[in-house]
Amino acid sequence: MSDNWDIDDMVASARERMARLTVVGVVVTLVVVSIAYRVLVVHHLEHTSLVFIGLPALAAITLLHTRPRTAIGTVNKVIAILLCLSGILFGEGLICIIMAAPIFFLVGTVIGWVINKLTARQPPDDPRSGNWRGVVSLVVVPLSLEGVVPSFAFNREEQVTVSRTVEATPDDVRLTIASLPRFDRELPRFFRLGFPTPMHVSGDGLRVGDERRVMFAHGQHHNGALVMRVAATGSSSALFTVVSDSSYITHWLSWEAADVRWEQIDAGHTRVTWTLRYRRRLDPAWYFAPLERYGVGLAAGYLIETLATPPAIVAR
Repeated sequence: MSDNWDIDDMVASARERMARLTVVGVVVTLVVVSIAYRVLVVHHLEHTSLVFIGLPALAAITLLHTRPRTAIGTVNKVIAILLCLSGILFGEGLICIIMAAPIFFLVGTVIGWVINKLTARQPPDDPRSGNWRGVVSLVVVPLSLEGVVPSFAFNREEQVTVSRTVEATPDDVRLTIASLPRFDRELPRFFRLGFPTPMHVSGDGLRVGDERRVMFAHGQHHNGALVMRVAATGSSSALFTVVSDSSYITHWLSWEAADVRWEQIDAGHTRVTWTLRYRRRLDPAWYFAPLERYGVGLAAGYLIETLATPPAIVAR
């Protein structure tokens, strides 16, 4: 019986020691990642892959020095804590957390899986037990350099085109586009996750030089205005270019132009084509480029419904 008690005490002591090490690892990881993020912000690298791949990798590597039993579960628990606290630690909004969460968990899961595979059969005192650091570095470092090193950058210039058939004549469409912008239709569900929303608007006309000013609200902070100017116009087209943009949207992309064209299909229908050109500001491209294209496509469709469709048609 005494031997059994000794074994139970040893097991309990080992578990307690592991729990203390894990708690210390979590605290140290939170501090290290917070400091690293602040350093990236100071150097204007907060939109690069160093944040979205480098930071979760840093969290995993820092935490796993404590050698927890399940690398994947432990890493993702800490990443969840980081994301929940990011509003306090990093001052990020809900939509930023939602956008970052999938790639953070993906990186944490991959690194945890690699470490589990490499260390599963190695005792802690095995000289080879630290080999996983080199393997992880070979994978993470190149992926984290996009947006930092020019040779690792992908094309940032993007454009998305959406066409819709409007139940109106070309003259009605042109008159609607020339009117004061209105955003009285419900935003797509994707935009209601926490993106900036259009509030106050001003400006009308389709003469070259006419401007539109849209004030975007983003919670209780980061409000700003997008100002666009008519750069060219024709009987069935209008080109708007960006004069300035102080909205929170610039954290993700930079608007460049909106090219609007319309053509008559029959006596009561007009096809409106809305092309939005912008510059992607977030890396990595493989993750954020399709996400932004999806959002911009929704925006183009919404603009056709609100700014090119006569109010009487929308009401029906």
